[in-house]
Amino acid sequence: MMSNLFRWAAGTARSMSTATKASPKAYPFSKTALILPEARVPPPKTLLQGKGLMPYLLKNLPTKEKQNMLHEFFSRKSPNRIYPGSIVNATLEHAPFQFTGVVLSIRRRGPDTSLVLRNVVQRTGVEMQIYPNSPHVKALKVMRPPPKGRMRRAKLFYLRDSPEKMSALAGSSRK
Repeated sequence: MMSNLFRWAAGTARSMSTATKASPKAYPFSKTALILPEARVPPPKTLLQGKGLMPYLLKNLPTKEKQNMLHEFFSRKSPNRIYPGSIVNATLEHAPFQFTGVVLSIRRRGPDTSLVLRNVVQRTGVEMQIYPNSPHVKALKVMRPPPKGRMRRAKLFYLRDSPEKMSALAGSSRK
């Protein structure tokens, strides 16, 4: 038991050495311990030759239209941003081709940004998580902003348990 703990502790402090020689950077809490730089791993030869980088970037980086959509709807400084409680229409490439619902939550993570839409279809609650950067999403359109400008909460998961509040939010008219 004690030897495993010692091995673990020794494994975590690999970059420190107790040599007494002067090194360019010393550990600030000990005069004998020195910090050695991490060993650099060279990039693979195929990457140095330029093979495989561009297909990877073209596959994973968002297009200019998607970047504009992400900035317009999900930037905190944008005047047209989507708020929780907004009613949003998402146009998709596959079935269902259109999904309209109330925004329950927004997760801003750059290209991995997502939002959760909820709607009641044939008296059954249906939720859909939409990734705007996905190639399956053609367009997002804000049908109606939330009533009174903004909701009091950032995540509206309480609407799952109260369909009357959900329908009141979805059916409210803006003055």
